[in-house]
Amino acid sequence: MMQRWLMLLVVLCVVLPCAATTPSVERWGLFEVTLPGPSAGNPFVDVELSATFRQDSTAITVSGFYDGGGTYRVRFMPPQTGPWHYETRSNRPDLDGKTGTLTATAPSPGNHGPVRVAHDYHFAYADDTPFCQIGTTCYAWIHQPDELQEQTLKTLATAPFNKLRMCIFPKYYRFNRGEPPCYPFAGTPPKQWDFTRFNPQFFQHLEQRLGQLRDLGIEADLILFHPYDGGHWGFDAMDAPADDRYLRYLTARLSAYRNVWWSLANEWDLMKKKTDADWDRFFQIIQSSDPYAHLRSIHNCHRMYDHTKPWVTHVSFQDADMQAVAIRTTYHKPVIYDECQYEGNIANDWGNITARELVHRFWLATIGGAYAGHGETYYDPQDILWWSKGGILHGQSPPRLAFLKKILADGPEDGLEPIERFTAGRPGTYYLIYLGNHQPVKRQLNLPPSTRFSAEILDTWDMTITPVPGIFTGSCTIDLPGKPGLALRLRRR
Repeated sequence: MMQRWLMLLVVLCVVLPCAATTPSVERWGLFEVTLPGPSAGNPFVDVELSATFRQDSTAITVSGFYDGGGTYRVRFMPPQTGPWHYETRSNRPDLDGKTGTLTATAPSPGNHGPVRVAHDYHFAYADDTPFCQIGTTCYAWIHQPDELQEQTLKTLATAPFNKLRMCIFPKYYRFNRGEPPCYPFAGTPPKQWDFTRFNPQFFQHLEQRLGQLRDLGIEADLILFHPYDGGHWGFDAMDAPADDRYLRYLTARLSAYRNVWWSLANEWDLMKKKTDADWDRFFQIIQSSDPYAHLRSIHNCHRMYDHTKPWVTHVSFQDADMQAVAIRTTYHKPVIYDECQYEGNIANDWGNITARELVHRFWLATIGGAYAGHGETYYDPQDILWWSKGGILHGQSPPRLAFLKKILADGPEDGLEPIERFTAGRPGTYYLIYLGNHQPVKRQLNLPPSTRFSAEILDTWDMTITPVPGIFTGSCTIDLPGKPGLALRLRRR
C-alpha cells in the first residue's frame, strides 16, 4: 500500500508542474511566442517565420516578425476559449518546427473582442455587444514627448471617446514641425533611411500605446499612410517594395491587438505618388495578412475611393454636409464622418466651428444612421492642439458627445435606421426625432395607432432628459420649450 502511495505522489509531482506551466491567455487577448534566432545579415528580409495555431478543425496561420537583438516573435489572438496547439514554420532551421500549447480562458470584464460590422450599417464587438462609435482624432500624439503622451492618455481616460484616429508615421505640417523622438526605420534623419530595416524601438513604443488604449476601451484607428510629410522624411514616397514590406511588418506585429482598425490613409487622394492600383494592392495586402479581419477603411480629401470594393469594410468620410442617407445608399456599408470639421478657433475653416455646430453635426449623422468624429483645434502658445498632439481638451463638445453616446447605448441594440427626415429609430418601437436648429413650441406626431409610446424631450446642449406626461399614440401633439438643439425620444410602452 505504501509503495502505491509513493508511486502516486511521484506521478503527481511530475504531472502537476507540467500542467501548471501551460500558458494561458484570455479570449481575444494577446499570446506571444518568443524565439531566439539569427541576427546576421538582414533578418527583416532574409528570415521567414510563421506559426499555425489549431483547435479542433480551426487553423489560423499568423506571420512572425523580427524584433531586433536576435529575437523573433509570433503573436496570436485566440478567437475561442479552450486549448490551442501551435507549430512554427521558417526558412531557418533554428526557428522551424517549434511547437507548444496554450489555453484560452474566458475574457475579462471589458474585453468584448474586436469590433465588426453589424446589421449592415452599424458596428458590434465580437461578443455582439453594440459598439456606438464616438471617435476623436490625435494624429501625431505618439510622436510627442512622453510627458505629453501620458497627459493625452489621462485625458482620454475621462473623455467619452471609444475610437482614436492616429498616424503611424510622424507629421510635418502646420502646428507640428518638430522631430519625433523615434523613427520607424533605421537610418539618420531627416532622409537617410534604410527602408529594408525597421526600428524595433519605434514599434515597441507604438505597441505600448496601443495596449494602453485597449485597456481604456478605446479602438485605435491606425492611419497607415498620409500626405503630411512635405518631403521632409520621405515616408510618403517610398517605393512599392518598401510600402509592401512595411504593411506586412505592421500586420505581423499588430494584428493580435483586438482594438486595431486599419485606415489605409488620411486624405489618400493627396498622395500623388500613389496610384489607384497601389491603394487596391495595399488593401489586399492588409486583408490577406491580417488573419482576424480587423476593420479596413480609407479617408478622402476631395476624391472618394470606390468603397464598394470588397476589401473596404466601412466608409470613412470627410464632409460637412452630413448627407448620411445618400452615402449609405451609395455604398451599403457603415458610414463614419471621421472628419466633419473641428471645434476650434484657428484660421483654417475646417478648424474653427463652434462646439454647438460640432454637436449638431454628430446628431445629424446619428439621425442619418451614421456616426461622426470629433476633433479640437484651439490656438495654443506651444502649438499643442488636441487634433494633432493630444494633451488636454479645452472645448465644450466632449460632455455633449458623452450625452449622445448614452442615448445611443440606451437605443435599439441593432442601431438606428433613418425613417424619415430628421427621424431615426426602428418603426413601431423606437423613434428619435432631432429638431436641430429649429425651435418649435409644438410637434405633430403620427405614431402607429395601435401602439402606446412614452415621450421624452432631450436637450442635446444642456444634456437633460425631461419626461413628457402621458401616453402617446396615433395622431398627437407634444408641447416643446421652443429652443434649438432639442430631440424627442419615443419608446413603445
